[in-house]
Amino acid sequence: MNAHSNSFADRRTFLKMTGAVTGTITLIPFTANATPQSVQDEINAIIQGKTMVEDGRVILTLPEIAENGGTVPLTIHINTPMSAESHVKVLHIFADGNPQPDVASYFLGPANGKAEISFRLRLSKTQKVVAVAELNTGEILVGRQQVKVTLGGCGG
Repeated sequence: MNAHSNSFADRRTFLKMTGAVTGTITLIPFTANATPQSVQDEINAIIQGKTMVEDGRVILTLPEIAENGGTVPLTIHINTPMSAESHVKVLHIFADGNPQPDVASYFLGPANGKAEISFRLRLSKTQKVVAVAELNTGEILVGRQQVKVTLGGCGG
């Protein structure tokens, strides 16, 4: 019975230690590691030397000032046909002030009907959001928009 008690105590100690470490890790805030340069590095890895075209076909719709960075609505529309001959293949979204530069990638095709996505995104501070669309023709389109994230609407 004594061996069983030691085993039980060892498990209890292990669980306490694991809980303490887990609790400490979750209390450590994520710092913004993404920078404009890290976003550009990610984009360069994707486009592999191709020329990016910033001609207004990638339209980002999000508020200029976001009072709550936890839920910023974003719609991205790419003004291009979605036909078998020419369509958006992949849409990549980046943010240069979040913990990681890449936010999401969406895979599209002609069956989507239109090249448009909407979602809510979390932004940790004022930063630029960048959308890169890869077309099946090899063309790379880009759009960018700055978003000011305030703290409770106080202009922070």
